[in-house]
Amino acid sequence: MRVASVIVRGMIGIWAVLLFGPLFAAERPNIVFLLADDLGFTDVGFHGSEIQTPNIDRLANAGVKLEAFYVQPVCSPTRAALMTGRYPSHYGLQVGVVRPWAQYGLPLEEQTLPQGLKTAGYETAICGKWHLGHFQQPYLPMQRGFDHQYGHYNGALDYFTHIRDGGFDWHRNDRVNRDEGYTTVLLGNEATSLINQHNFATPLFLYVPFNAPHTPLQALPEHLEIYKDIKDKQRRTYAAMVHCVDEQVGRIAEAIATKGQTTETLFIFSSDNGGPTKLGATNGKLRAGKGTLYEGGTRVAAFATWSGHLPAGTECHEPLHMVDWYPTLMKLTGATVDQKLPLDGKDAWATIVGKAPSPHEEILLNTTPTNGAIRVGGWKLVIAGGQSTEDQEASNAKQKKGKKSLSENDGVELFDLTQDLSEEHNLAKQHPDKVRELKARLNVYAQAAAAPKSAPKAKDFRVPAIWGE
Repeated sequence: MRVASVIVRGMIGIWAVLLFGPLFAAERPNIVFLLADDLGFTDVGFHGSEIQTPNIDRLANAGVKLEAFYVQPVCSPTRAALMTGRYPSHYGLQVGVVRPWAQYGLPLEEQTLPQGLKTAGYETAICGKWHLGHFQQPYLPMQRGFDHQYGHYNGALDYFTHIRDGGFDWHRNDRVNRDEGYTTVLLGNEATSLINQHNFATPLFLYVPFNAPHTPLQALPEHLEIYKDIKDKQRRTYAAMVHCVDEQVGRIAEAIATKGQTTETLFIFSSDNGGPTKLGATNGKLRAGKGTLYEGGTRVAAFATWSGHLPAGTECHEPLHMVDWYPTLMKLTGATVDQKLPLDGKDAWATIVGKAPSPHEEILLNTTPTNGAIRVGGWKLVIAGGQSTEDQEASNAKQKKGKKSLSENDGVELFDLTQDLSEEHNLAKQHPDKVRELKARLNVYAQAAAAPKSAPKAKDFRVPAIWGE
């Protein structure tokens, strides 16, 4: 009987591997993905900020700080990269953000991260900003793989009234919700409530894309009081907003701990783009900020923490990109999603653990009809890197009308990031062969890119009372 019992247990183990891949149910981590909005590279304590972020710092110091982690220059494209594991240029979301009146969203043929994780038995939830389309029901979060939704569809809504451009934008399970309060706190309330109520016999994927510290710059009085000595009003309000995000991160981590799930939970933290330096943010030595293709626009504060699985107090300086989290989490959890479209992301787990170099030969930072940037090893090629989102959208409109693109008169810049992280020295003239090499690589992506989607507001457009209905 004892031998038979061993055989039965062995067969169960084999079937578990076949069903769930490398990690069986008890070993598949909960995943808490924390995404800040417009957070500057040096606006966290672990990068030397005067802004108090003890909870974010505690998590960062308990895991691996990703010091060369890249995202897209603005909001929607980065979220799309996370959800799909594919560069946004493949499906037309590489220019600008999804506007409230846009008649498009993340294309429905794109398989999303939560859809993939559900094949590994996860319960999935989003608490925060979607920003990937809401003009039709199939584009809403609960139709894209989330079992639970709470928060808003657009960016830049009022933190207190939850109104964007005259339309109300606060929802639970894709239906209007009238909870009152400051949005950052409400997201913390919902996230902790979900954790408290969750049965952790089922692993949880909790995606918390905060809308802070994105504009409008609005903070709670008690947080403004903490930073009253900061003379610049924008910086003071921005700091207070970041402080509130940190408090909610602390609440979420504490809720996980209270449920006894700290060692069973992978925490991931990132910003969606670099900080807007004219709106209170700082990026330290990194050049420029949000909306640009320089390091200040695309390299962000990020870390991954999983007690007992990731080496605490370490740093990863290998270049990685937001698209990498999709395949990394698919492999880690044993998800079996049938991926119909080719991924740009790579499984980066060995790199994060510190056992392998970056899985990338190159990282595309973006390609649009009027600008682009690519990193290959320590080299980075930038074309029209400082062009604003508004310029890109205007250029895109002109191109559709047969007019010249702005990029025809823009310069080409080449930087050696291993020696010049601040991108102060353009080496294009000294290394023409390297420029040609990187241009050829960038051109492959440019030629394969879909035409950027655009959302000009129709003259007869009327703001709905509730966005998404």
